[in-house]
Amino acid sequence: MANSEILISVIVTAYNIENYLPRCLDSLLRQSYKPLEIIVVDDGSTDDTPGICDRYAGKHENITAVHRENGGPSAARNAGLKIAKGTYIGYVDGDDWVEPDMYRDMLKACLDKNAEIAICTYRQVGEGAEEIHPTGKVIELTREEALELYISGHEQYHIYHSVWSKLFKREIIADIDFLEGRKSEDIMYSTMALVRASKCVFLDTPYYNYMVDRADSIMNSKLAERRFQDEIPFWKEQIAYLSGNGFAEMSEKAYYQFCRKMLFYYIDFRDRKMTGEAKELADLLKHDKETIRNIYGKSFVKSGDRVRMKLFLACPGSYYRIVKLYEKMIIPLRQ
Repeated sequence: MANSEILISVIVTAYNIENYLPRCLDSLLRQSYKPLEIIVVDDGSTDDTPGICDRYAGKHENITAVHRENGGPSAARNAGLKIAKGTYIGYVDGDDWVEPDMYRDMLKACLDKNAEIAICTYRQVGEGAEEIHPTGKVIELTREEALELYISGHEQYHIYHSVWSKLFKREIIADIDFLEGRKSEDIMYSTMALVRASKCVFLDTPYYNYMVDRADSIMNSKLAERRFQDEIPFWKEQIAYLSGNGFAEMSEKAYYQFCRKMLFYYIDFRDRKMTGEAKELADLLKHDKETIRNIYGKSFVKSGDRVRMKLFLACPGSYYRIVKLYEKMIIPLRQ
């Protein structure tokens, strides 16, 4: 099958984003790759989002509008995937937008490298956006190499859990559902897909534009609820999933990265004067201190992290004060 005959389905989730959705859909209509099926799922919106979906679907044969009762982005994505016809599947959040060559280049990379997943760099847009320095490189990754980047990170090449930075060959994700009723659902979806893929390809080009400053965004609301009810359980599920599928060392590395995130969350809670949530997080880590001590004895753990965790387990309050002192006195000197 020639490249020009391969259908890509892009599932767009939309909830009360009337001011953003046209930009998103226009960016997909401008794609240089044309066998593109666009499925926009209106998740029970109460503004003009449903009307925008219908108007675009009425004007463009390759756009299908789906309307459903509000159930969250997971349910919306699942609904879109059920009717998608493409050999490859992409996801876009309706308040973001993509660059014109995103799906052309990601599909080409998959076919050239015989990879089941293509992953791209993304650009943050808005207040607080992080600066990036993309190289434009296309990097072939084995399953193990992709998981290492995903779990442990890399100074230049980052595989985030977001599904919208990826293009999936349908056969490896056809029976993977997004867990409905919870947020941070991409964590397990991406983990399961990467475990199933024999090869991935990473494109260090920012094809995706991600909004970071929407005050009403799901990601900006109910911080403690999201972390305790969604993120932490999903990170723990990831650790167990890797272990259960024969990736014992990767599971240990995932636990190490989980602990590092928890120390960051603790500082963040304290900075926000969320003392109750900070204590709950400290108690969670103290409950697992024997597992933590075992993992932190591994060779892949940085010596500085060992010191930080030892101090935290001994006295979280002292750990917080030392971190803030370091930020106030040492970092400015280094800069």
